[in-house]
Amino acid sequence: MDNSLRCFVTFWIMKYRDKLSMSTEIKNYGDVKFPEMQTQVNQVNDEIDVGELFSVIWQGKWLIIAITAVFALGSVLFALMQPNVYKSEVVLAPASDEQGGGLSALASQFGGLASMAGINIGNSSLEDAQLAIEVIKSRDFITNFIEKHDILVDLMAVEYWDMEQDSVIYKTDDYDPIAQKWVRNVDLPYKPKPSPLEAYEAFSELMNISVAKETGIVTISFEHFSPKLAKTWLEWLVEDINKEMKERDVAEAVRSSKFLNKQISLTNVADIRSILYKLIEEQAKTIMFAEVRDEYVFKTIDPAFVPEEKFKPKRAVISILGTFFGGAISVLFLLALHFNRKRS
Repeated sequence: MDNSLRCFVTFWIMKYRDKLSMSTEIKNYGDVKFPEMQTQVNQVNDEIDVGELFSVIWQGKWLIIAITAVFALGSVLFALMQPNVYKSEVVLAPASDEQGGGLSALASQFGGLASMAGINIGNSSLEDAQLAIEVIKSRDFITNFIEKHDILVDLMAVEYWDMEQDSVIYKTDDYDPIAQKWVRNVDLPYKPKPSPLEAYEAFSELMNISVAKETGIVTISFEHFSPKLAKTWLEWLVEDINKEMKERDVAEAVRSSKFLNKQISLTNVADIRSILYKLIEEQAKTIMFAEVRDEYVFKTIDPAFVPEEKFKPKRAVISILGTFFGGAISVLFLLALHFNRKRS
């Protein structure tokens, strides 16, 4: 009886001691903050992941080298196949305000009457230059420029410039230089011969205009496969915009003079007739000034030139970027392949 009681008591003491030990472990575990434990676990996992990544990359180093080499070779070949593009520039300054001096003096007194006659008496040379820049960029001016100088073929069909023969080589898939016929294979609404809108967009992409805010100095640049054509077209561009703005001002002055002469015939008031005669005199000065000056809106500071060095492509940059891209693609491909196998 005593032995049975002793065994029973001993059993319950051992069981209670085990529970007490487990509660102590749980209590000790609770003393550790969960964020700290999570950080430690993440650090261990990160170390394992980084090590695994380096191991995968090292094991697949020959595949990475092979893919990178292919991309490097391809980028070099691509860069070498690109034709040279040359850029010519011309630097211009707004013309002086000599022709507008008399009109500006009359602006405060007779501005309303001048406006009725369509006379602009407040524009400065900077404003005229800004207007001329917008005219250069316009679709109407560019399309007329292309048609006037017959440069559509050299604009849209040139493949590259042969330096030894000093001539342009045309894309035979687009234009037949022997038959002088467009042979482009395009879908509707396009036609074999490029439309004026296509020509305008192509010309605009090759031309760049920048204006210095403080001085108003204008720099116009043009890119082309042929350095001579880039220079020639810039010269024509400056010549045509000066002529265009001159013709506009002369036509406006003539219309204004007709209006003012009509008003003179309709009034007998001496003071008004005197004002009208002064305005007519200024219009005559504008016409005379335009006729004697070729650089009407822009004066050439630094004329266009035939570039000797290519502007683009940057073959070294293309090769480096192609090689870097190939290396990155090969590493990503190798890691994706590894983790895909790991999941499966």
